[in-house]
Amino acid sequence: MPNLIEPKLISGNANMPLAKDVAKRMSMHRGINVGLVDARVERFNDGEIFVEVYENVRGEDMFIIQPTSNPANDNLMELLIISDALRRSSASRITAVIPYFGYARQDRRSKARTPITAKLVANMLVESGIERILTLDLHATQIQGFFDIPVDNLYASPIFALDAMHNFKGQMDDVMVVSPDVGGVSRARDLAQRIGAPLSIVDKRRGKPGEVAEMTVIGDVTGRTCLIVDDIVDTAGTLCKAAEVLMEHGAKEVHSYITHGVLSGPAIERVSNSVMKNLVITDTIQPTAAVKACENIRIVPTAPIFAQAILNTWNGTSVSSLFDHKTLQPIYEGMYSGL
Repeated sequence: MPNLIEPKLISGNANMPLAKDVAKRMSMHRGINVGLVDARVERFNDGEIFVEVYENVRGEDMFIIQPTSNPANDNLMELLIISDALRRSSASRITAVIPYFGYARQDRRSKARTPITAKLVANMLVESGIERILTLDLHATQIQGFFDIPVDNLYASPIFALDAMHNFKGQMDDVMVVSPDVGGVSRARDLAQRIGAPLSIVDKRRGKPGEVAEMTVIGDVTGRTCLIVDDIVDTAGTLCKAAEVLMEHGAKEVHSYITHGVLSGPAIERVSNSVMKNLVITDTIQPTAAVKACENIRIVPTAPIFAQAILNTWNGTSVSSLFDHKTLQPIYEGMYSGL
């Protein structure tokens, strides 16, 4: 049976535009005004974070929308403190909607005497009172096992499939999906299967951290429109190098579909000067002015899928139904019509 209580949203400062867009989408679905709970999330002069919730949340089903992107530590602490404030205010259930899960790249011990920070973050989230996690494209799916609470990991590939079928309509026979490394093959294969395209791999070998010494293309990309698929683009060095290698091997065009646009350091300059025609990212991380101004970066919204996932969680209905691009098409109405 669905709850009689309406879902309530609250947001930190990490990505307020996305939180407002999610609230707007939920208002459209529910036919009533769904706004963000009135609260303040501020910093004292010494940098300490203070949270005050102005509305009564006793017995409410609360959803905190807060990616733990740069600055990762500040945004993570905001999330933990908001959760603690809600728990102490007798909220019925607290779900953390974390569009971008920071520290996910530290999911294992790569060498001796190193931490598994993703597990530490999982422990902190649970201890703060969070009872459920909703996220998008975890860097490593095994992170779900770090939690003893339910974790719903949504996928960007259904959204990217809709986008690719819309933007390459009539050219799909030439499209080839490319994984930029061996570790991302399953992610690339998922998109390739959705759009009925073949798969290629760029095998990279690093000379030292942050530098790619050698790249080899596995598969024939001659005359193909290549779509590089990955979950995170950070400094964009590997991505831009992979695009160059594909063009050198005869690719007709190179486009990239990356879920989380971290885009730190020289990333914008590299993408602007790259042979890539387009870099498509989502808005899980709030785009900077430089990202918005970059002509070959396009941003796909995630508010529709998160709004529907929140409603499904609140209703007690299937979240996994959102893994199918055919289910998402009506949710993204207007953007990908006529497919």
